[in-house]
Amino acid sequence: MGQQPLLTTERLILRPLQLSDANKVQLLAGDRSIANGTINIPHPYDDGIAGQWIGKHLAGWQSQESAIYAITLKSTYQLIGCVGLHNIYEHKAQLGYWIGVPFWGLGFCTEAAERVTEFGFKRLNLDVIYAQHLSRDPAPGKVMQKIGMQHITTKIDATRVNMITENLEYYELNMMTKAENHHY
Repeated sequence: MGQQPLLTTERLILRPLQLSDANKVQLLAGDRSIANGTINIPHPYDDGIAGQWIGKHLAGWQSQESAIYAITLKSTYQLIGCVGLHNIYEHKAQLGYWIGVPFWGLGFCTEAAERVTEFGFKRLNLDVIYAQHLSRDPAPGKVMQKIGMQHITTKIDATRVNMITENLEYYELNMMTKAENHHY
């Protein structure tokens, strides 16, 4: 598969994660607001979890199962979140992302998600990219809508978070829709 390439946008550099990012990932992702809005980020975010997570995704690139990126500011190289494609299988992948709370509301997540989906379609030859978010938190869905994803369905009692069963909103973006909307 070769090296995972750097991706850039107007304001961001998306780069492969490094084990040295673990403390920053733990600090940002460990915020209760992040855990509350995501399906698979724990709270408390204990020591060691970030390093294991990064190691898993470095291996995931080599096995072609994932392409996970650190979202960094072009101006300072500061890590502000993560974005990537998970569960790559049969030309489909799941989009996932989170941004540190101090950087919410500035459009960074949309910018990063847009770039990663473009990479998925053009470089990884994906046909469909899907994403889901907890029904009770509409914010992640706004990013999905802004990058052109279509709401497909609500999955009732689809996941358990902190012993509570939660509904999930499921979105998809396919290569044909993306091409029509963006005229590559």
